[in-house]
Amino acid sequence: MFQTYDPPAARQNGAERVALLRQLMVKAGLAALLVPRADEHQGEYVPASAERLKWLSGFSGSAGLAVIGRTAAALFVDGRYVVQAPGQVDARIFEVLQVPPAKLEDWLGRQLKASDVVGFDPRLHTQAMIEDLTKGLRLRGIELAAVRGKANLVDQIWGAARPDPPLGPIAVHPMRYAGKAAEQKIAELQASLRKEGEDAVVLTLPDCIAWLFNIRGCDVAHNPVALAYAIVPASGKPELFVDRGKLGGEAGAHLAKLARILPDAKRAKFGARTGTSTGISTGTSQARRSDMEVRQALEDRLRALKAAPKRIRLDPATASSWFFRKLKGGKARIVRGADPCLVPKARKNAVEVKGARAAHKRDGAAVVRFLAWLDRQAPGGGLDEIAASRRLEELRTETQALKEISFDTISGAGPNGAIVHYRVTTATNRKLRSGELYLVDSGAQYLDGTTDITRTVAIGEPTREMRERFTLVLKGHIAIATARFPKGTRGIDLDPFARRALWEAGLDFDHGTGHGIGSYLSVHEGPQSISRRGMSVLEPGMIISNEPGYYKEGAYGIRIENLVLVTEPGKVAGGEREVMGFETLTLAPIDRRLVLPERLSAPELCWLAAYHARVREIIGPELGFADRTWLEAATAPIGV
Repeated sequence: MFQTYDPPAARQNGAERVALLRQLMVKAGLAALLVPRADEHQGEYVPASAERLKWLSGFSGSAGLAVIGRTAAALFVDGRYVVQAPGQVDARIFEVLQVPPAKLEDWLGRQLKASDVVGFDPRLHTQAMIEDLTKGLRLRGIELAAVRGKANLVDQIWGAARPDPPLGPIAVHPMRYAGKAAEQKIAELQASLRKEGEDAVVLTLPDCIAWLFNIRGCDVAHNPVALAYAIVPASGKPELFVDRGKLGGEAGAHLAKLARILPDAKRAKFGARTGTSTGISTGTSQARRSDMEVRQALEDRLRALKAAPKRIRLDPATASSWFFRKLKGGKARIVRGADPCLVPKARKNAVEVKGARAAHKRDGAAVVRFLAWLDRQAPGGGLDEIAASRRLEELRTETQALKEISFDTISGAGPNGAIVHYRVTTATNRKLRSGELYLVDSGAQYLDGTTDITRTVAIGEPTREMRERFTLVLKGHIAIATARFPKGTRGIDLDPFARRALWEAGLDFDHGTGHGIGSYLSVHEGPQSISRRGMSVLEPGMIISNEPGYYKEGAYGIRIENLVLVTEPGKVAGGEREVMGFETLTLAPIDRRLVLPERLSAPELCWLAAYHARVREIIGPELGFADRTWLEAATAPIGV
């Protein structure tokens, strides 16, 4: 199994950890300290060695930030975690606040006085975030300062118990799945640098590096990436900063043709053997020594770049403040610009699109088999959230193509479904009871594509309210699925489409409507999104989720999620401008029992009937007789 259901470790020493941290803060002259969820690569998913926020506070969500003051502390989370977080942290220590509307600078302004210093680790915060917070605190006379020293303050307390950095092997991502050679990607990136008059770009995002070099890794759970950095010059070989222990023969040979690998083999071997080449203690584990050597090689190279009159691109939205600090003050000029891999990676090529369709067909068959199996269980018959989650993973495994799941399955029955990013454990496991809703959000990693699907299922007879609110969510889902929009449209422009029916009923949901999806990469991929913050333009080839929802705390949750592909612009009969739209990739029935047909318009009913007919046509031949019979009934037109 690719996931476990162990409950979080008991937080008996949470207060002790915060107390020890405060002692270090006093020695460092800090009135407060920021502890983010992010790692050095600003990833949403981080290795165990970077789970500082979870270790300190107990909060296990994928986004959040704690601020520790001398006498008070707060945990800032978004709308996905406002129900989850209070149940995981010690309320005697942490105040849980939702962003927005809560603002970090406002909390610090209330807790601190002018001339107080707030500390942060520059490796763990983007330059954009630090600049914005600096401006907000300056108005209050509060200083934001990088904590000096090599070791993070939380790491100092964590000590030897902190897990080692990951050393997962790197694999080559074959052309039959990548669709474009790494040499071509690098050449196109370098051409774009020359066009902009830039001498090099520093890459810090593991998924962008994986895409550029056509490699995949396993350093982070569920995300096939290797933790690495790269510097790509406008001409010549790129430099890839990665632990050589991750490179086998095939991957090593593949990358040797594309880049200079740093640290070089001689230095890495010497440092690992003696612990003297980089000042690393001989008592340090091999993994930590290697990680330190990679960081030292990167720092040395940045120092050399700083001394040269070069124009170096850095992305303030994704690169940590540490990079800006290392390059600032020399002859080099920092050019602020988006990571040049983001948009090309998001625009899937023809091979990747074909792979996505194949992956969703394969995955759709597994999900349909799961939904049929679920329906055959007697309502209230003893099935629980963990058993359902395990069965779904088993069915995906039976495809013989599953490489990993794309995230821990959200398997929420009844009130647990109202926790947007709920993760079932043996401590929270709940039976699927008659008269309740069951929400299952899951995904898979296949070599040809990444999937993410949510279905909400009626267990027994649903209430009228459940059906009404499900239908409102469905109306929003259909509004996105059928949207037509001109070039230049952003996700923020489409987000209200998903909310209008809910708004008219005085309802809403506190998460984005859609996030980007990688191609056998991250299940959450930028820059594209459909949300209130979705400022990136949607372009053909981008894959994005369509997942409006509704959550009634303590009762049930509803979410309907399909992945959609942005289509090429096309003409509309009688129209004047070419417009794009969405092709729905996900193939699985939407629970008819939860739909109130009288609340849907004729075009909406037609969309649902056409979608179900397509599911039946494509997935039906992949099933055995019993499951195919179930699918026929589950996709029959409403009223039949």
